Amino acid sequence: MPDFLLEIGLEEVPSRMLAAAQQELAARVDTLLHEHRLLESAFQITAFSTPRRLAILVSGVIPRQPDIEEELIGPSWKIAWQQESFSPAATAFARKAGVTVDALRKIATPKGEYVGATVLRQGETASAILATALPACVAGLSWPKNMYWREGKPERFVRPVRWLVALLDSEILPFHFAGQVAGNSSRGHRILHGAEAVPLHHASEYASRLREAFVLVHPDDRRHIIRKALDRATRLIPNARWREDAELIETVVHLTEWPTVLSGAFEAEYLALPQEVLVTVMRDHQKYFAVEDTHGALLPHFLTVLNTEVDEAGQAIIRHGNERVLRSRFKDAQFFWNADQKTPLAERVELLRAVTFQKELGSYFWKTEQNLRIAEVVSKTIQSRGKILNHAALLQSVLLAKTDLTAELVKEFTELQGIVGGLYARAQGLGETVAAAIYAQYTPASMEDSIPSTIEAQILGLVDRIQTISAMFSIGNIPSGSRDPFALRRAGNAIIRILAEAALPLRLSELIAAAGQAETPVAAFLRERLSFYLKESRGFSYDVIAAVLAADADDVLDACARCEALTRVRGSADFMAVAAASRRIRNILAQAKQAGSDWSAADNGLLAEPEEQALLAASERLSEQVKALRLRHEYTLALEAIASLAPTVDAFFARIMVMAPQADLRAARLRLIDSVLASISGIAEFAEIVNA
Repeated sequence: MPDFLLEIGLEEVPSRMLAAAQQELAARVDTLLHEHRLLESAFQITAFSTPRRLAILVSGVIPRQPDIEEELIGPSWKIAWQQESFSPAATAFARKAGVTVDALRKIATPKGEYVGATVLRQGETASAILATALPACVAGLSWPKNMYWREGKPERFVRPVRWLVALLDSEILPFHFAGQVAGNSSRGHRILHGAEAVPLHHASEYASRLREAFVLVHPDDRRHIIRKALDRATRLIPNARWREDAELIETVVHLTEWPTVLSGAFEAEYLALPQEVLVTVMRDHQKYFAVEDTHGALLPHFLTVLNTEVDEAGQAIIRHGNERVLRSRFKDAQFFWNADQKTPLAERVELLRAVTFQKELGSYFWKTEQNLRIAEVVSKTIQSRGKILNHAALLQSVLLAKTDLTAELVKEFTELQGIVGGLYARAQGLGETVAAAIYAQYTPASMEDSIPSTIEAQILGLVDRIQTISAMFSIGNIPSGSRDPFALRRAGNAIIRILAEAALPLRLSELIAAAGQAETPVAAFLRERLSFYLKESRGFSYDVIAAVLAADADDVLDACARCEALTRVRGSADFMAVAAASRRIRNILAQAKQAGSDWSAADNGLLAEPEEQALLAASERLSEQVKALRLRHEYTLALEAIASLAPTVDAFFARIMVMAPQADLRAARLRLIDSVLASISGIAEFAEIVNA
């Protein structure tokens, strides 16, 4: 079976966009080949990317689609067969289907009898299909940002397209896109190989031919080489190791085609600066890897990944340039650090009046006042439930949390917002509790981050985020679709994680009320974030989450516990029977209510049948049992008790007709099943459980 190669040659693409684009191109080509029946069962798709190219190599492509028989249906038989012969409508259908009238036959369908024909569709060649379909496949790639580069031309792409390669084994598929015609010539490394084309005689030789041209097309190969090179360079520094940084690894993987590693050094005097500052300068601004000793302390060395190969003289020149740039950045950081210390954080609070939080709302001074008000309420609520915290230190950390926005170091290195405030608080002797809270106020920044380690930092993070969400919602800045310019979803995620993982005794409604916001729509927004957390972070199934949150979505910690318990018991046959009964009861009650039935004052004395009496007694007994277990948060035992109701419920529905013709008896039975539903629904809404 032939191999198919597609390569899109580009001007340098931003590194952050490449991994997703590589994955999307693979998915698009996979879909295209499957939809056109062009893949054998043992096919394999390999995706490649470098800053200058996206590529896909597919093995196991079928050279021609298999022929298929297709059943076509025409007009109804009454119209097609008239006066013992086929009508003009049938003749027209046969002509359109490409068959003779004699090949038509009667076909029975759920809608009636129709005339039909079986047609043999001959498969097209893979080369013809791909040449036609590839332009749309490539054009459909989604990018965070696109650009125009040909005046008067409609195509938009992440960067200008400079060449295309499309091969089916050795056959060129000459499709057109963005002013380029696909051929069999790629390009090598811009510096090490130059402008000379790299001819490809067969799709399967793609990776090997590009390697000869100093391009490692597979990111895995570059990742492996970079890690080995970092290890090798570090071994030349006594008692050293490079600081592991998975995100930076991915960045340099997607910045290079032929990576090599070079070491450099800086003056030890700069180690007096906090390591957070030094690492930020090296990592975020220069893409350098920090070097540390075996105890994790920074050493005056760095490692940089080059996208070229140079001799010793060239290395010396590059090293000198990198060291000079880094030294300049460190000097700036050192100057800003020392200058900032002349103004204590407490004196910077007033300066926040000049720093805008949001133009329709006010300054960061205003936000700080709001945060303090919320913190007072939240702190007292949590303390009233037995949690110990340093109330004074919490309020001081809230007061000073945003003051580093006025610091020169943060203005220069915005990535250090919050971190610098914590470092300054520590350097100014404000106490570790205050320093730690300010330092960690923006964590977790993602679902992978840890939550803050101190209760004061946790509360500061909750207060700051709920104030932001509440204020933004109040002026209509509500996330919609992919639009979330103020990162409110990320703030909501952090609130849920802190409440869940710090086990803080605080309900979402209490947090929202402390912010002075009506529960809707902030409550709905946080409920959606809770659902996201339970699914993505905790791995609960969607129906378990829906069942739990339908019962109560206000207590995050409690919702987690109920999801765990429900997940444990949902596999039992009795529980699934009760879940099915719950859905049945809910449907009966809904229909009865719609019909105008009222069972609120029904007489239980009318329940004379043994199955009715058994269900009434079991429901009353279960209600008390479940209530006691819920108070102790023993949800697994409570759910197991609910599941034990299954035989009694099954027996009731097997013999009793709820919607009895007598109105008073019907009302009594409706009241009975309503009480059953009430006794089992406090932990979860079981009707949401699927496959019951």
